[in-house]
Amino acid sequence: MNYEESLKYIHSLNRFGIKPGLERIRALCAAVGDPQEELKCVHVAGTNGKGSTSTMIARALQASGKKTGLFTSPYVTEFLERICVDGKPVEKRLFSQAVTELEPVAAKLAKNGMQPTEFEMITAAAFLIFKQAECDVCVLETGLGGRLDSTNIIPTPLVSVITSVSLDHTAVLGDTTEKIAAEKCGIIKPNGKTVCYPVQDSGAFSVIKNACAENGNALTVPNINVLNNINNSITGVEFDYGGKHFALAMSGEYQAHNAVTAIEACRLLGLDELSIKQGIETAAVAARMEVISRTPIVLLDGGHNEDAGSVVAKSLKELLGGKKTVAVTGMMADKNIDAYLSRVAPLCQKIITAPVANNPRAVSAVELAEEAKKYCSDVTAAQSAAQAVELAAASLDSFDCLLVCGSLYLAGEVRPLLNGLELPTP
Repeated sequence: MNYEESLKYIHSLNRFGIKPGLERIRALCAAVGDPQEELKCVHVAGTNGKGSTSTMIARALQASGKKTGLFTSPYVTEFLERICVDGKPVEKRLFSQAVTELEPVAAKLAKNGMQPTEFEMITAAAFLIFKQAECDVCVLETGLGGRLDSTNIIPTPLVSVITSVSLDHTAVLGDTTEKIAAEKCGIIKPNGKTVCYPVQDSGAFSVIKNACAENGNALTVPNINVLNNINNSITGVEFDYGGKHFALAMSGEYQAHNAVTAIEACRLLGLDELSIKQGIETAAVAARMEVISRTPIVLLDGGHNEDAGSVVAKSLKELLGGKKTVAVTGMMADKNIDAYLSRVAPLCQKIITAPVANNPRAVSAVELAEEAKKYCSDVTAAQSAAQAVELAAASLDSFDCLLVCGSLYLAGEVRPLLNGLELPTP
């Protein structure tokens, strides 16, 4: 298969949906030599902050001279963003080779009632690619949960990382933070090391602490008392941690919390302080309060749950100084739409809802508009994401902010449009 054929095949597996369980991924990897057994990994689970924290750790590993694999999900613009080696998406040729090797194995498993899912095939392909690339360390972000996530067939990782835990995917993971934390803690394996996000829900933290004790893991929690002088701006967030100064390229106080989590993980990996600083400060993740333009301000955020809504709201209050905000938003129907909108929509003077193309889980723009009208008086439903962006841009002047938010799928669809958009200037 060439790359286009491989991608078409991978996406065809989407119809099998999400099926928690490790038996299929174990069988799939066993048939190609269990490549995951030869990898040294950092494993990252949590509700929010996984992508940013994983990227920071990977960048620090690169800065220290280690060949580094990074597996994240979902992608924003290009599919192979999900599988990177030393900060660059892997070659299409390598991905095609991996999928070609896996396809007949998947077909055989399907005949025995064990059809691998799309995410399982992508995970297995990443394992094969990282092994072939001879990565020194691989940073793996879980897709959903942790205990039954496809990435969780690796041996005890060098470090397990639990980022911020909050309510999301409640139908699959449970309806309390404690239940969700228990699923995330499934990545904590015997005799390992674990780092926990410092501003954790108390119930979730109790679960994490107990899981570490049960598995003989030393638990490291960043000392929030030595996290000082946090200065958040549109260009990024600066802070002092333990007497050392850091300046991130990403905005949001929460990114400082993600950063200190990554810093402690890197210290457990034995990285030198200069490499850690360089990695933390050069990390950037698309669609996480990403600044597309500063004049006028254009922000792109793919967060989609209640906690993410609170983060966006806090950032808007801190960064915009009362500027008028026009928002384009699209969301998935299986998210807590009201909880998200109740936090973000009151801060927007105008909202344009957009359908998310080619995603059966997406809520319609009309339905989303009705929900948004509870919190904003000026709401319009657009027929497409492109039209929504055009309508929003037409209402901008140089003192306004355009915010695109509510879904990483929408962010991926809109990001190329924003980069090519003609915006008014002062």
